[in-house]
Amino acid sequence: GESGLTRRLKSLLPWSTDTDPVSTLIRTHKSIHSDADPGIVRHAYETAERMHRGQMRKSGEPFITHPVAVAAILSDLGMDTVTLVAAMLHDTVEDTSYTIAALESDFGPEVALIVDGLTKFDKLFFGEAAEAETLRKLIIAAGRDVRVLVIKLADRLHNMRTLDARSTKSQQRIATATRDVLVPLCDRLGIQVIKRDLEDCILKALSPSGYALITEYLAQREGWNEYLERARSAFTTELKNGRVDCKITVRPRHLYSIWKDTVAGRHSEPHDLPRLVVQVDGDDMDCYAALGIIHGRWRPVPGRFKDF
Repeated sequence: GESGLTRRLKSLLPWSTDTDPVSTLIRTHKSIHSDADPGIVRHAYETAERMHRGQMRKSGEPFITHPVAVAAILSDLGMDTVTLVAAMLHDTVEDTSYTIAALESDFGPEVALIVDGLTKFDKLFFGEAAEAETLRKLIIAAGRDVRVLVIKLADRLHNMRTLDARSTKSQQRIATATRDVLVPLCDRLGIQVIKRDLEDCILKALSPSGYALITEYLAQREGWNEYLERARSAFTTELKNGRVDCKITVRPRHLYSIWKDTVAGRHSEPHDLPRLVVQVDGDDMDCYAALGIIHGRWRPVPGRFKDF
C-alpha cells in the first residue's frame, strides 16, 4: 500500500491520475477553497471507510458510497472543509462503534458538534417518539451551527436519489416527510439547487405517472431550445439598447415545477412557462430599469408578476 505521505501528495496534485473515490471531490473543493487542506478530508474518508467496512446499503452498494456522495453534493455547493469532514463521518457514531469522544479526539470539537447533531436517537429507547425527538435535536443543533441542516439536506437528497431500493410504501413515507419538513427548510436556507432536486425525487415517488408524463414531454418537444434562444436574443437587444449592463441566461424549470403548473392550471397536457434569468450588474434602480424595458416590450400576465 501507499504511505500516508504519498496519498497526501497525490491529493494535492490537481492533475493526479488517482481515481480513488474522493479525488474528484477534493479537486472540486480545492478549486473553490484554494487554501483548504485535502489531507483532513482524505483522513475522514479513510476513517469512515474503515468504520463502515462490511456494511451495505439496501441497494447492495457498500455503505461508504453514501457519505462520499453526500460530501460530493456539499463540495459542489462550495461548503467548507469542516462540513465535508462532518459529512464523511455523519453516520459513523450512529451506525458503527465509533464514539463522539473518539471522533472529537480525531477531528476536533467543531466536527463532533455537527456529527452529534445529525445522529438519530435510538428507536429501541425512545420508541415512537424517536423521530420527533431526532428532529427536535437537529433543529437545536442547527441553532448552534447551521451546517448541521445543510448536511442533513444533502444526506436526504442522496437517499432520495437512491429511493428505488426501498419498498413502495417506504418510498411514499420518506417522500412525504421530505416534502413536508425538509423542502421548506431548503426554501428558508435558500438552497434552491437541493430543493429542485428533492422536489423531482418527491414527484417520482408520490406520482410516478406524473413524473413519467413530464419526462416524456421534455424528451419529445421540438424547437423549445431554439425558441428560448430567440427570446434571450430579443431580451439582450432590448436591454442593450436601454443601456442596462446585464447577463441573460436560460434557466430550465425542473420537473416538479412543470407538473405543479400543469395540475394547478388544470391543463390536459404539460404546461411549461419559459424562464429567462436577467442578472443586472448595478443597483436596485438598474433592476427596475431592466424590468421597465422588458414590460414595455412584453406586457406582464395579470396575476403572475411578483415583486419581492
